[in-house]
Order: sequence, then C-alpha cells, then structure tokens
Amino acid sequence: MNRTPRRLIIIKGRRVAERQIVGIIGGSGLYQMPGLAKVRELRMTTPFGRLSDALVAGTLDGAKVVFLPRHGRGHVKLPTEVNFRANIFAMKKLGVERIISVSAVGSLQEEIAPGHVVIPDQFIDRTTQRPSTFFGRGIVAHVSFADPVCPELSEALSRAAREERASVHQRGTYVCMEGPQFSTRAESHLYRSWKADVIGMTNLQEAKLAREAEICFGTVALATDYDCWNEAAGDVEIERVLAVLKQNVDLAQRIIRRVVTRLPDARGCGCGAALANAIITDRKKIPAKIVRDLKPIIGKYIK
Repeated sequence: MNRTPRRLIIIKGRRVAERQIVGIIGGSGLYQMPGLAKVRELRMTTPFGRLSDALVAGTLDGAKVVFLPRHGRGHVKLPTEVNFRANIFAMKKLGVERIISVSAVGSLQEEIAPGHVVIPDQFIDRTTQRPSTFFGRGIVAHVSFADPVCPELSEALSRAAREERASVHQRGTYVCMEGPQFSTRAESHLYRSWKADVIGMTNLQEAKLAREAEICFGTVALATDYDCWNEAAGDVEIERVLAVLKQNVDLAQRIIRRVVTRLPDARGCGCGAALANAIITDRKKIPAKIVRDLKPIIGKYIK
C-alpha cells in the first residue's frame, strides 16, 4: 500500500501537520458544500497564478475536506478560463490526496438518461487551448495515463451512488470539449460513433494534473440532457439543463458525504507514485526556480 508520509505544510505562515484531506471540486450548480463545520477560507498564491476562487476548508461529518467551485462563486469563468493548474497545485500544497470532481455532462447514449450518474473511467481530449501539465520550462515528465482515474476512489463513488438509489453507470468514456458552445449535431454523432458515453467541458485537465501531482482522482458526472444527437429529446437548452442539474446537486452532495467519511487513510492504489519514474530530465539541468516552484509535486524526487 502507498502510505504517504505525513509532513508539515505552511498555511498563511503557520506550520500545520498534514492529514488525510479530500478535495472536492464543484461544477455547474454545485457552488458550495452544505454541512461543512469549522469552516475557513484559504486564499493562496501559486506559481501558476490565481485559483478559480478561495478554497473553503472544513470538516464534513468529521472528515477533512477542501472545497473549490470550479467556475468561481456565481459561475464567472468559462471552462477555458478555469486555471486548472493553480486549482490542483493549491490542493496538492495543502496535502490533498484524493479529489472528487463533480461535473454536469450531456449523454451520448440512450441508456444514460438525464438525471443519471456516470462514474467515467476514460477520457477523450477535444480541447485545444488549455495548459494541462505542470511540466515544461526546463523539466520534462511523462506520467502513465492509460487508466486516468483512481480505481479505488471511483469504486467508492459508484458504491455510494448506488446506496443513494441513483441510476448509476460505473464506467464510461467522457469526451472533454473546448466549449463554451455545445456540440454541433455532426460532432455529437461522431462522438457516438466512437462509443463515447458523455460529453463535458472540464474534467480532463483536472484528471491529467491530479495524476502528475500524485493525487487520486474520481468524477461524479451528472447527466443533464441528451446531447443534440437525440433529436426526439430536443436540442440542448440551458434552461432545461439547469433544471435537471438542480435536482441532481443534492444527490451529488449526498454521494460525496458518504464517500469522504469512509475513505481509509492509507491509499492502496498506485496514484501516489505516478511520478516515480516519470521525470526524465537530467537533475543537474533542471532550473533552480522550477525546483522551488514545483517542490510540493517533485520534492521527494528532486533532492
């Protein structure tokens, strides 16, 4: 098992013992996490710029969590404008070891009806304008991404969704598109021909960056509509999407609540060692500033 050693982290100048912390990233409709106790806001700086919003740290039924609204409170950022690197880096710096990401998606398959929950296990990248790695600028790393989500965390999410009596699909392929426009009908039919299951605009960069940061990652994808391939169901209209999403937000919160209180402190997956053999740059060639900037991510491999 991957027993990550506990260390001291610095928050606002204070040295605090790192503990098992679960990160929660809320998507469209999920801008807060009810039930949090001992709440405090954390505004952090990162080498990659500003976060989407202040992090909200607290406890949820005794479990330590950090919550972040992906698009900012009030939904003020387009998917392309979200600073994914800053968001994931800040969570890593705080000691987050697992991230649960909640996302609204369109369904590409008849059996995934609006209101259903999908726990994706694969992604297809259709984005073109987004940084999706912490590396570069003098350091090169290639992490394995064949299986892009944490199997243990995804299994826990699926189990919790079933216990909440949700209609849940435990596996599925998530197409991540650039947006902010929805798909054309031709694109929607193309993705169906690829056997993809759902389509959204955000989760892929989070999954890639979480893997580089050695953080377990799992997605709760909330189907809000049939993408425009299903003409009988009508084209995608934001009013209907939001109506279904509102019904699903409470379900997502209940799923998260079940999961965070059950996760073991020790991780049995391989996510915590994703960088072990991934950094291929000669250590003597890595710029000192990059070593300092990326210390929360590469510190145990670059002495």
